[in-house]
Order: sequence, then C-alpha cells, then structure tokens
Amino acid sequence: MFSASAFALLAVGIIVVLITPGPTNTLLAAAGLRQGVRRSVPLIAAELAGYLVSISVWGRFLAHAAHALPWLPSLLRIAAGGYIAYLAVDMWRAAVALPDSTQRTGSMRTLFVATLLNPKALLFAGTIFPAIAFTQMPAYLIAMLTFACLAVPIALAWIAFGAALGSGKLWLDPVKMQRGASIVLGVFSLSLAWAALH
Repeated sequence: MFSASAFALLAVGIIVVLITPGPTNTLLAAAGLRQGVRRSVPLIAAELAGYLVSISVWGRFLAHAAHALPWLPSLLRIAAGGYIAYLAVDMWRAAVALPDSTQRTGSMRTLFVATLLNPKALLFAGTIFPAIAFTQMPAYLIAMLTFACLAVPIALAWIAFGAALGSGKLWLDPVKMQRGASIVLGVFSLSLAWAALH
C-alpha cells in the first residue's frame, strides 16, 4: 500500500508541520498556560476532529481536481515548499508569542473551528499525505491513524509547554527552540520543492 519511503515521508512531514507554531498550537499552549495540562487535554479531541474534516475535504477535492489538472499536485508541492520556507524565516525572526493568562483561551468549538480553517490542513492534504490516501479507503485509514498517533503527543507537548510557561518551570529558551524548529522547517521545505521538481 505505502512503500517504506512514502510512509517515512508521511510521518516526518506530519511531525514537522504539527510542531510548528500556528493558530491551533497557540490555542493549545494558551489553554495549558491558563488551566493546566489535565483540564486542557480534552481540547486534543477538537484538534483531531478539525483536522480530520479539513484534511478529508481538501484531499477529496484535490484528488478529483488532479484528474482535470495533472500539474496541480506539483504546483501545490512547490507552493507548500515556499510557504514552509516563509514560515521558517518568519519563525527565525520572531519569538514564540502566547496569549497571556488573562485572555480567553477558547472552548472545544473555538479550537475545532481554528483547526478546521488552519492552512496546515491543505498542506497535509495536498503535499504530505500520499494521493492514494484519498482514493483508497485502507490507505486513507492508515494515513489518518498515523496522523492521529503523531498529533496526540505533539498536541500534549504544546499544552505542557504552555503549562510550563505558566508555572515558570520552563528551562528551555523559547527563542532557541523556535530557531531550531525554523532550521528543520527550512530543510523540509527544500525537500518538498526537490520532490516536486524531480
């Protein structure tokens, strides 16, 4: 179904994109900051539901559109590579910004909608998930199960990151963490562009 290299690319792509700051991760970290890990864990279900719906809709749309526009997948990979490169540069320049504890961090519905509209879903559907995942049900189930298994611990890490900021126990420098992540993003963007052009 998936070759070993396709599965490895799927897993690495999911991890790299999910660890980057964005609207969903900011809400998760803000929830951890405001209400702690235990009370924030249910928000992970809202994240998974939002991504499940959005990735599925985008994936089906792109699978049908690719028949009429065969150049579309390559164009999306190049655009995604450019977008990730932009994120890498932006992340290098900016410090991690989280809402302070007095701001409303959002409910399950807020997190679901933020994830549903997150541009990362298009990135997953158009470039990270193999095209076969949206044409064959077994491949779709494997891809989504892989996504869920990786998304849950990453979401938990973002919640824990927010909680650590709130407690003052964070010993890692957020700026150095962000710059390290930006380097990973930059390398990943080059690999996407390389795959699209070859």
